[in-house]
Parts: sequence; structure tokens; C-alpha cells
Amino acid sequence: MTYDLVIRGGTVVTTEAVLPMDVGICDGAIAALGRDLPAAGKELNAAGKFILPGGVDAHCHIEQLSGGGLMNADTFETATRSAAFGGTTTVISFAAQHRGDRLHTVVEDYSRLAAAGAITDYAFHLWVSDPTPETLTEDLPRLIEAGHRSIKIFMTYDRVRLHDEEVLDVMATARRHGALVCAHAENHGLNKWMADRLVSRGYVEPKFHGVSHPRVSEIDAFERLIRFSQFLDQPIMLFHVSTAEGLAAIRRARGEGIKVFAETCPQYLFLTAQDLDRPGLEGAKWMCSPPPRLTDDQEALWRGLALGDLQIVSSDHAPYRFDASGKLSAGAAPNFKQIANGLPGLETRLPLMFDEMVSKGRASLQAFAEVTAAAPARLYGLHPRKGTIAVGADADIAIWDPEREVLLTDDGLHDNTGYNPFAGRTVRGWPETVLRRGEIVVANGQLLAAPGSGRLQLRDVAPSMKPTGKVGPELDPRQNFGARLL
Repeated sequence: MTYDLVIRGGTVVTTEAVLPMDVGICDGAIAALGRDLPAAGKELNAAGKFILPGGVDAHCHIEQLSGGGLMNADTFETATRSAAFGGTTTVISFAAQHRGDRLHTVVEDYSRLAAAGAITDYAFHLWVSDPTPETLTEDLPRLIEAGHRSIKIFMTYDRVRLHDEEVLDVMATARRHGALVCAHAENHGLNKWMADRLVSRGYVEPKFHGVSHPRVSEIDAFERLIRFSQFLDQPIMLFHVSTAEGLAAIRRARGEGIKVFAETCPQYLFLTAQDLDRPGLEGAKWMCSPPPRLTDDQEALWRGLALGDLQIVSSDHAPYRFDASGKLSAGAAPNFKQIANGLPGLETRLPLMFDEMVSKGRASLQAFAEVTAAAPARLYGLHPRKGTIAVGADADIAIWDPEREVLLTDDGLHDNTGYNPFAGRTVRGWPETVLRRGEIVVANGQLLAAPGSGRLQLRDVAPSMKPTGKVGPELDPRQNFGARLL
């Protein structure tokens, strides 16, 4: 067989094995894995390097208007450029509906932006903020069945949150048509009560943002959504788990057979509440929701990843510049309630995780590939074409130098945020060459792919999205006197 490209002499990493192998690529897909493959017209020497699947970042806010009406810092071009330099080849961002928007129009608008700018491949979560009859009976079913197989809901924030009845409506629609429901789950009333109380007493600095999101807010919302999932028999994904107690609730639910999945993010593994305690407004750079917690929570989350209670590490890339266009849009002296929440993270997610898991020995290469590529691809319906190095899969590959040390700096990223919340850390291990569908997109510190060369990834129903077959007794016609409610 004649290959378009052979990656030769490296060590291939999958979730099952770590083996010295060559990779043969043809027509954008992996055509062969083995030793001493025939010569190709183009070859890459990967001696001494790891050949890993390109990362799949399943939680990114790109070219998105926030619930508060603020546009984030990145376009699809700048965000996916940053992703590619960090070894990520597929992103799932949000098609964010605001109240009054038709969801199908929102998806069309985001698709147009991504088609013009994206460098990596991409998919969309359907962000539902206005579950009108048209959304629930027309737009959602049509979009889900077209291949947009995940939905995002908020249980907090005045302008985007859903009430319990609306949450149940969205979950029932997802169950009927085959989609995973993903949630930002915090107790809205508790957060609002705390924030108002803090500000009214003059506690307005960025460090009090973390205080305004009590850890019990996460626990309460997790428990409530988990029970909704159990009642409706609708699989859920809990986004950005930050507390040990929230993780414990997930572990209990999974032990009961409830189909709940969960992710955490680098900010909860590497930052703490103390990072917000900086002079003046500097702490605003580290403001995200939920906020970073304690070192004990960090260790609990690492255990959760090791045990499989957390399946994914995503970036929750939500970039705002530290100026009047972003974090300081409310003026020179905002209180923490007036400061946009969110951190950049697309480019640093994989290097931070590689350094901690592989270079520092916390976990295996296979585990790294699982939580950063294989698991998100599998859970969101992108597998087997994404997230793995296997014959027939897309040739989405990151070639890592495991010995290269990089000092993270504020001006060293390729997004449009202007700062790096992890600046000052040195990481060992770096993705030096990145391929997307067999095309070299990053090499020798240079971007080689054109904006708009990424492709939309529509998805089939994945096993993660399928009900277990056991609904609450009140929804079971065999136990509710024959009422058909789903």
C-alpha cells in the first residue's frame, strides 16, 4: 500500500497499549500501524517521541455572547489556533441560545462562524435557555436527529437558568430523541443570597467571588439533577466538578446504577481559592464559576479521575481579556458580581495534564489519553473516528516530546486573551507536531493550516446517551395505571 504520510520511529499511545510503531496515513485516516512500514512520499521522524491521539476538548466557549451580554475574547480562528498549538484537534463549543432566540437560527449562526474560522474540527452543544414549545417540539428534535447530540442547560444565572419544570422538559425531549444533557449545576438562590449579602456589606474584591459560590451550592444542585436523571432515566453529564462532596454524590449515584457522567477542569486540579486573593482587581483573572476550591478538593478530584468517577478533563475555555472589553467592562472599580467569569484554557489543558499525569508519575500514558481524548470522543458520539489511534480513525495525532520543558507565560499563548492563569509554571512534555485528519497543522512552532479548514462533526447516538430502561415508577405505565407520560 502507498501512504500519503508515515510517522516513523515513535511510540504509539492508545488507551490499551504503549508500543513502538509506525503510523501510515492515507486520505486523512490512519491506514496502518506496525513496524517498518513502506516508505511514503512524506515522512515524519518521531524517534524518542510519543504519538498520541489529538485531544478532544468537549467544553469550550468560543465566539460566544455571555448571558450578561458580553462577547468573549476568542473567535473560532483564535480559539482553535490555540487549541491546535496545545495538541487538541477537536473542540465541542456551544451554540448559545438566549431568550427570544430560535435555536435552529442560533445553530446556523454559529455554524457559519465556525466554518469561516475553525482550524480544528468542531461540534456543538445545543445551549437551551428558552425552552419554548417551538424549541422543545420543533428545533431540538430536528437538531438532535441531525447529529447535534448534546444539550447544555444552566441551573443558575438569571438570564439563562432553567427552572425545575423546564429542566425536566428538556431532559424528556433529549430522552425521546437521543442526546446527552450536560449541566452547569449550582443552586441559584443560594449563590444569589450569598453574593448580595457580601456586596451589601462591602466585600466586593474578586477573592469574594469564591465565597459567593458555597460548596453546598454544587452539592445541592448535583443531587437534584441526579434524581431527575434517575426519575426520567435520562443520562446526564455534570460539568466542571469542583468539590469533594460533589464528587461523592456522583460516586453514590453511579453506584446506584444512575447514568451520570462527570468532568473536571485544570482550574480545579491546579488552582485554589487563594489564587483570587491578589492586590486590587488582579484576582479577576482567576475568576471562574464554580470557583477553584481547596487543596483537599484537588486530591479528591485526582482520585475521582483514577477511579473513573470523573471520566473527562475539559478546559471550560471561557476567555475574557483583562481590560474594558472583558473582565473590566463594568468600569475601573467593579464589584465581583460585575466581573465576567471565565479563564482561557484550550492551549494549556493537555500540557498541564501531561506534566502532572505522565512526567510527575501520577498516572499512566494510557490514562492521559483516556481522559483527554478517548473518553470525551466516546461519551459525545465522536468515537471511533476521533480520540484514538486505530486503523480507520481520523489521523488526528499529536507528537509529544516528553523531555521538552516549557515555562508558561502570559504572552506565550495563541488565543486572544492576553494572559495565562497558569503563568509561572514549568511543564515537562510538549506537543511539537500536530496533525488533523492527516494534515500537519502545527510544526516547529508554526501554524500551517488555514482558517476554515476544520470540519463540523455530526454525531450518532452513543451508548452514553441511551436510557437504562428503568424509569421512576410514576412514569412506568405498568405501575402508574397505564398513563403514558414519556
